[in-house]
Amino acid sequence: MKHVIQGLGRKIAGSPGALLTALAIIGSLGLPAMGMAADSGGATTATAYRDIPGIGSRNLVWIIAQLHLLLAGFVLGVPIFAWVCEIVGWKSGEKRYDKLAKEFTKLLTSSYATTALFGGILLFLLIGFYPKLMAYLTDIFFPSFLVYCLLFLLETATLYLYWYGWDAMQDGGKKTFHVFLGFLLNVFAFFIMIVPNSWATFQASPVVISEGSDLARAWAATWNPTWWPVNIHRLIANVVLGGYICGAYAGIRYLAAKGTEERNHYDWMGYVGNFIGVFGLLPLPFAGYWLMREIYQYNQQMGITLMGGFLSWLFILQAMLIGVLFLGSNYYFWLGITHRIPGSEMRYRKPILTMLVILLLCLGVWMTPHSLVASLEEARKMGGTHHPLLGVFGVMSAKMTVANLMILVTFMSFIMYWRAGKEETATWAKLAKAVMSAVLVVAGIVVVVLGVWGYFVPAIVRINYFSTSQVLIVLFVMLTITPLTALLLKSAKTTTEMIWGRMPPRAGYSLVLNAVMVILLMTLMGYARSSSRVHWHIYGVMRDSSQYAFSPALGYAAAFMALNTFLFCMLVAFIFWVATMGDKAKAPH
Repeated sequence: MKHVIQGLGRKIAGSPGALLTALAIIGSLGLPAMGMAADSGGATTATAYRDIPGIGSRNLVWIIAQLHLLLAGFVLGVPIFAWVCEIVGWKSGEKRYDKLAKEFTKLLTSSYATTALFGGILLFLLIGFYPKLMAYLTDIFFPSFLVYCLLFLLETATLYLYWYGWDAMQDGGKKTFHVFLGFLLNVFAFFIMIVPNSWATFQASPVVISEGSDLARAWAATWNPTWWPVNIHRLIANVVLGGYICGAYAGIRYLAAKGTEERNHYDWMGYVGNFIGVFGLLPLPFAGYWLMREIYQYNQQMGITLMGGFLSWLFILQAMLIGVLFLGSNYYFWLGITHRIPGSEMRYRKPILTMLVILLLCLGVWMTPHSLVASLEEARKMGGTHHPLLGVFGVMSAKMTVANLMILVTFMSFIMYWRAGKEETATWAKLAKAVMSAVLVVAGIVVVVLGVWGYFVPAIVRINYFSTSQVLIVLFVMLTITPLTALLLKSAKTTTEMIWGRMPPRAGYSLVLNAVMVILLMTLMGYARSSSRVHWHIYGVMRDSSQYAFSPALGYAAAFMALNTFLFCMLVAFIFWVATMGDKAKAPH
């Protein structure tokens, strides 16, 4: 340890830029010693836990960790579609896409430092409150700590070059280099996400760590069963979070806009944000299903705790939140059809009503619990805790079916919005539309048939074959109809130009609602994943022996979810307000 610190000191003296990395490394190296206190005889005694009066150590860590993860999700999600928007503007020549990408990046730079600040606070709290746990994790993951520090420095430098070089790199080869910087920014952001994911997933699904080099042990712990499912799930969830928050930002700016040009810009920006959120929302349930499947395969008891134990009621709340999110996203699409495209009100009224009824019916099935909380008298009247009729809708076969149907309906809302105001002129247009209609109808029927059939087969068959088949069918519909629609519209004639800035105020409110639902959803699932470990810090390896070795009650947890959502919304509102102060100062000029 002495030689390592002396070596770090020589590096700091020769390179001031290495100070941040050195501090992080020293902090990591010091973790095993943080839980040791010298007694009067010079010996050391281990301190496993520390607490803070009043709020409690776990509650404080809960709040800071959740805020850091939400901010990190936004910071890692925004560069993806900012970069894509820049490429679209670069290749198409439309300046509004480049302006949108720059505005997204401005939000990113305002949030980046706050995210790092909360990450530092979280690190010190974990070291102080859980020294024994952090010493154990440091001993295993120390090499990845060094990698994380390096990635953080690289992403910071790339972000500064990307943002401050935006205007200076707009011509010729400089623009190509700027786009390459955006690519590097997303690469570093992706690895910054998956490295800490290994630390968290190891706690839920630890693997046997054999003796070997530090690098080999760290790699074995990193490649645990739930690492890649969580990586994919969080990557998609970050895109959803970033898209909906940017949509909410656009919605608020649209409501406050005074000039026509400003209203038009933020109306269009709200549409892009909602589209990005929906684009990520459609595959997100599939990624969540994959994660739950891996949890079941790793440890069936943990899966039962999540889906069949006291945490199962969280998935009823999850269904409500996702249902409201689907309704809000579709509602915004429908408002866009009826207000931005003149003459579309009567044409699309019946299809919109049909899709609304399907969504509400599916939501009703999805949020139906399997077991009801009932009094003794109510249970006697029902003949048990399962309702004779509603109990049929409480099992996973029904819920997987309606989830896939809601995804299909939302996808068709987007296709309908895409095709509104255009007339197909291709000779094969009728055949293509007939094929797309047939694919959609057949897919819907097969999804329902597999869902009903799932009641009569063993659970292993339903999980491994029927549910997977439903997912593949829905993906097939998306991968078939999307390119066909693009080909049709390539030669289509525009009958009605889209008019921006005509959306009613409730459209802006719906964008804000979608963002709040996503934040609540992420806080809820964060609690579910953490509580699935029950009384273990590291499942089956290190037991929680503190006074907080219990899972918080659902009502208590719901209060913290609401608190974290409120704090995050206030934090984001402050960040956005600071980011727009310059715009307000320039407005009179």
